[in-house]
Amino acid sequence: MKIKKIMVANRGEIALRVLKTAKEMGIKVVTVYAEDDKSLPHALYADESYSLGSGALSETYLNKNKLIEIAKKAGADAIHPGYGFLSENEEFARLVESSGIIFIGPTPESIVLMGDKIGSKKALEKINVPLTPGYHGDDQSDENLAKEAKKIGYPVLIKASAGGGGKGMRIVHNDSELMEGIRGAKSEGLKSFSSDKVLIEKYVLNPRHIEVQLMSDTHGNHLHFFERECSIQRRYQKVVEETPAPNMSQELRLKVCETAVEIAKGINYRGAGTVEFIMAQDGNFYFMEMNTRLQVEHPVTEMVTGHDLVKYQIMVAQGDKLPVKQSEIKQSGHAIECRIYAEDPDQDFMPSIGKIDRIGTPSLRDVRLDCGFLDGTEVGVNYDPMLAKLVVWGEDRNLAISKTISSLDEVLFLGVKTNRDYLKRILSHKEFVAGHTHTHFIPDYKDDLKARDLGDHDLADIIGALSFSDKKRTVTTGAQLLRNPWTELIGFRN
Repeated sequence: MKIKKIMVANRGEIALRVLKTAKEMGIKVVTVYAEDDKSLPHALYADESYSLGSGALSETYLNKNKLIEIAKKAGADAIHPGYGFLSENEEFARLVESSGIIFIGPTPESIVLMGDKIGSKKALEKINVPLTPGYHGDDQSDENLAKEAKKIGYPVLIKASAGGGGKGMRIVHNDSELMEGIRGAKSEGLKSFSSDKVLIEKYVLNPRHIEVQLMSDTHGNHLHFFERECSIQRRYQKVVEETPAPNMSQELRLKVCETAVEIAKGINYRGAGTVEFIMAQDGNFYFMEMNTRLQVEHPVTEMVTGHDLVKYQIMVAQGDKLPVKQSEIKQSGHAIECRIYAEDPDQDFMPSIGKIDRIGTPSLRDVRLDCGFLDGTEVGVNYDPMLAKLVVWGEDRNLAISKTISSLDEVLFLGVKTNRDYLKRILSHKEFVAGHTHTHFIPDYKDDLKARDLGDHDLADIIGALSFSDKKRTVTTGAQLLRNPWTELIGFRN
């Protein structure tokens, strides 16, 4: 069945991202919005847009029945969940499909399997996927968990089985910390995910976070689109992502990617997914989890491969065969994504709210700003603080870094405080430039990443840059923003 109309059950930049590709494919798009989002571009530029009303998230973007009711009213053939919200909610996926609407994502069975950290590890043991040494059994008594932790050897990581985003995780270094760590992880898991089941893993010191982008169709094709380095994190939330991963041999790269493909084959996966691995300093890598959705950082993969992952999601959902073979998917150049947050890193990352007076526009080639806001729109406290994603392609990593730093100066969000300067400090750090990234990079170099006082030369450079910027930049309009994710790219390889 060819999809003719898609409803995007999400908001902001990911809704715009899906809207853009759907329009290019000749598919009509329906968007939804909470009342406090009615001035955002995703509510303004779709073919049709429907209000979800106001109130808590449970009454708007997380209201499964209301979303399906709107999809039926609009005559949508399919629902794209974006990322976050209901994108990995198996109940929503089942409701969509039982309503006769196509869910643009994996099967509910895959969501359940890979959403359970214990269940997924048990399943992957059968196909010889490398797993971090640990315990993921059913005996959840304090006594047994303590025995297993000692057997594994400290340090260990206690993880809520149904957790994600860093919630329900505790690092334990010795016996005296163990019970507090177990009870803390269980309590947070129960509160956040309605489950107090935990697993225990050997804690890998200074690991890298490497993930592999997958796409599977219903014709037996399971493809990888190479890896991403996602080690620059703060409190388990990604801040900077890039591809290819630096300082990785081609042999190791292919081994990681092929392992991810074996996982997709082993569970008969469908659609877009990302397998995440922990990689030790010696190059050994272990399965961590699988995200059964499109990732926030998917644009860097699109930049270096030239493939539109949302297009492939839609094609798979309507039963098409993927139009490429594994041998045809290549990496070209280097891409970096920076997540721009409404927060003040120099004030303990305090959230920033208020009206965005003006959004800057990047001017360099092969740079895209995926943003769900317009000049004059408000940033509140009801949603994730991410304002935009700056995605930059360069012929090599050094060029990508320098272009990203320059572009961060251009993408002003006047009216709210952002982490742009903090991102520049990360990208300029000698260890980042050398490609020595690991998941403890930010805490290890926290003193280096603090703001420093500006000298006269720094101030002169800033004043000059702003003066030049004012002469060449026009106010960003809604139409310009809508074009930005794809059509503003110059020289994009497709």
